[in-house]
Order: sequence, then structure tokens, then C-alpha cells
Amino acid sequence: MEPEVYLRHIENEEAHWWFKARRAIIYSIIKNNINFESKKINILDYGAGSGTNIGMLNKFGYVHVYEKDEKTSRFLKEKFKKYENIKIIQKPNNNNNKEFFDLILIADVIEHVEDDMAILQYLSELLNKNGQILITVPAFDFLFSNKDKVLGHYRRYNKKNIKKIISKYFNITKLSYYNFFLFIPLAIYIICSKIFRVNFIDSVEKKPNIILNSILFQIFHSEKFLLNFLNFPFGLSLIVLAKKKIY
Repeated sequence: MEPEVYLRHIENEEAHWWFKARRAIIYSIIKNNINFESKKINILDYGAGSGTNIGMLNKFGYVHVYEKDEKTSRFLKEKFKKYENIKIIQKPNNNNNKEFFDLILIADVIEHVEDDMAILQYLSELLNKNGQILITVPAFDFLFSNKDKVLGHYRRYNKKNIKKIISKYFNITKLSYYNFFLFIPLAIYIICSKIFRVNFIDSVEKKPNIILNSILFQIFHSEKFLLNFLNFPFGLSLIVLAKKKIY
């Protein structure tokens, strides 16, 4: 991603409706689908970006945080230096890590990687034999816009192709679109912006006024309750929970 994108995320991730609601949805999926057996688990937040999910993950266990961007990684190290259960690390590998992970979160990351299959194989090797991975990605190539280009996305996904690449290394236990209720208005907004060549990334990544921010948050946030019982047929993003395959 471009440096200014990291700065926007750092400034807006705590209160912006999208970050807040996605955080709540991820928390709910983890809480309701992973058996903790009354213990804290070993977690890797891979490609943590501005660190929006780190505090939430800390409620479940010990969090190792990897972020490729050096400046942002230094920011995270300073921000979380007083937390004993949070550690900012260099790129993990299965040669120098004594502990394998129970859970890896890779939230809106693999679309930034040219070879998405390779990174999924790499991450599978970092999980213990009962380990799980939680993945979120943007959905539908027809929504690929200038925003995706600025964010450094190679692609967006649909249910069929995300299932194909994940199934090689993992057994999928949960696969659903999400950001379902806002899909139609936001998809129309994105398509119109593409047609009229409007650069909208600054406006959508900065927190809107307090009323609109609250409305959008409540709509998106409501999906966390439903996702524990059903899978949405479409949405602006996909969320996947999967277990490591044992050969």
C-alpha cells in the first residue's frame, strides 16, 4: 500500500464504521467457532496494517503481530509496548518459531499478494496440527476500482475462487459473504464512481460525520449476530474460517 494509506488507517481505524464493525464480526466468529478449552491461545495477526484488530485478539490469548511496512511496524511496537501478551515480530517462519500458532488472522491481506496460493501454503505451515485460519477479502471483480489500485490489490474474490485456493491447504468450516445489507447502495456508488472516474478513496477511508458513521456502523455491525447462523449470498467482502489439513 502507499504510505498515505497507512496514515489514513492509523487515524481512522478506531472509530470508522467499517473498521469497528469488521472488528466486531471477526471477534464474534472467533468466539463462537473456536474451542478455547479454558486456555489462552497463541495467535498470529499477519499483515496487521494499522493494528485495528490487535486489541480485540488480545482478549483471546497471546498475539504475535507481523506487518511488512517497517514504519507502521515501528508504530505498532511503540503503541503496544506496555502489553505483555502482544509482541511485534519479524516475518515468522517455521524454522525459528518454537511455538506454532492456534489461530492466524489474515484480514484483507491476500488480495495484496500476487501469489495468493503461496502465502496460504506458507501460513498453513505456521499452524499447529489443530490450528485454524480466519481470512477476510474484498468480493467481486466487477467492483474492482481505483481504490483497489491505490490499496495495492491484485484482485477481488468470489465464493468459488476463494474456496478453490483455500481448500488446497485447509478444510473450510465457515464461508460467507458479509457487508450484505450495504451491498446494493455501496456497489452502485462504486460503479458510478468508476463510470464518472471519481477518485473516492479519501472520502470513504476517512470517518464520515458522526450521524452517518453511526448509521453505517449499526447496519454493518448487525451482521455479526446473523453470521453465526447463516451465510449471506452476496456482500462486499468474504469471510472464511478454516482448519489446517493434516496429511
